[in-house]
Amino acid sequence: MAYYLVQGDTGPQIKVTVTRDETGDIVDMAGATVYLKIRPKNSKTLTLTLTSTDVGSNLEEGVAIFVFSDGDLDIDPGNYEGEVEINFTDGSKETVFELVELFIREDF
Repeated sequence: MAYYLVQGDTGPQIKVTVTRDETGDIVDMAGATVYLKIRPKNSKTLTLTLTSTDVGSNLEEGVAIFVFSDGDLDIDPGNYEGEVEINFTDGSKETVFELVELFIREDF
């Protein structure tokens, strides 16, 4: 999935539903800390790390919601990619294989 964002905005959100590829079952992330790590495409340098909000039962239902705060999108326009990482309460870590595509353009 691709997201189209504007430099400097503070209102966008990214919603990711995490499921098991082989069964389609949702991944229960209740109590886990879920990150979206963002970097420029074809780079190894992280630009931004967002932590998913935990409101109601969204994480339990396999839904991670990442909210951009003031200053988060004060980055160069261009093509970016994001990686979703889940850190469970038992200390285990799981990274979603599929990357999130982000395209950021300049504000007028």
